[in-house]
Amino acid sequence: MLQMIRHLHPDVAVTFELINRSRSVRLGEVIDEAELRAQLDHARTIRFTKKELIWLAGNSFYGRRQMFSPGFIAWLADFQLPDYELRKEDGQYRLRFHGPWTHSTMWEIPALAIVNELRSRAAMKDRGRFALDVLYARAKAKLWEKVERLRRLPDLVLSDFGTRRRHGFLWQRWCVEALKEGLGDRFIGTSNVLLAMDADLEAIGTNAHELPMVEAALAPDDAGIAAAPYRVLEDWRDHYGGNLLIALPDAFGTAAFLRHSPDWVADWTGFRPDSAPPIPGGEQIIRWWQDKGRDPRDKLLIFSDGMDVDTIEATCRHFHGRVRLSFGWGTNLTNDFRGCAPFETAGLDPISLVCKVVAANGRPAVKLSDNPAKATGDPAEIARYLRIFGEDGRRPAPVAV
Repeated sequence: MLQMIRHLHPDVAVTFELINRSRSVRLGEVIDEAELRAQLDHARTIRFTKKELIWLAGNSFYGRRQMFSPGFIAWLADFQLPDYELRKEDGQYRLRFHGPWTHSTMWEIPALAIVNELRSRAAMKDRGRFALDVLYARAKAKLWEKVERLRRLPDLVLSDFGTRRRHGFLWQRWCVEALKEGLGDRFIGTSNVLLAMDADLEAIGTNAHELPMVEAALAPDDAGIAAAPYRVLEDWRDHYGGNLLIALPDAFGTAAFLRHSPDWVADWTGFRPDSAPPIPGGEQIIRWWQDKGRDPRDKLLIFSDGMDVDTIEATCRHFHGRVRLSFGWGTNLTNDFRGCAPFETAGLDPISLVCKVVAANGRPAVKLSDNPAKATGDPAEIARYLRIFGEDGRRPAPVAV
């Protein structure tokens, strides 16, 4: 994504903002501001190492060697995260990142990881050694029980998508290593590129909502906004192919995306339905493929929204033999300590924390989603986008993670 953004939009200025959907958790009262600033400041000092750049330049991704151009690798060598804006408002942190899209986009993952880990540390502060031993022993046993259940699923394909809301870096590393041992070749990789490099795994993921959100924000009129999701896919197709041809349809509603989608999108490898319930969302896309004359058994569905062992099992069994399946296991893999603490605390329960585009070149950015509870943007702009894309298929649902 970053390589394409740099190639096509090097001069676009974009603002990202931390958004806490779990408003009852007052992060400004949980996390010490000085500690948060220290971590954010430290992140700005980090540079890519020679080892990392050599690995990026020489490794194969999705079966393609030299995914990244020499010019892009050379540009990464001098990369630095831009500055940030931080203040407290009504018990929450107002954290924003503004700058060239090529730079502000890179704050999303470290910002979320930092805030989530500092919250975990605050919850465990002053706890004794043995209480912490018990906490992690129970969490390890809980995860391994999930692994044992997943091993029984036929044709399971699973990857780690848990970096953004992880309990902590060391815990994510343990989870990834546990899945590698416990699931073998059915565990196909991680979206954490450092862990992929260290554990000799595939670095794996899909493109994200920010691409159509920025494209739409830059559009000159309503017609340009309506066409934005497909312009993004054309750009993506021009840059990449094969297993990277995964469409993310729900930025402005899956029903609207499918209704107006060009026929050539049906020839892509697959879809990642991200905010509709997995079984109805998958059935919707399968019907669309069938209407386009494509055999769903040749296609891939990647499910990643709040998945855990129960929903992975149910989705696997429902679609078995009808479509190729893959699962991106996120927060419930790398941050599930519910019921594990031998002490009273709610601070270890995961929350729904995101970092989203809110403006591009000074113009507001919007995400509608299939779940209205996940919508982001100025209310007036959300209303405008709903007039353009409609509300078909949008159903409110609780957002746990």
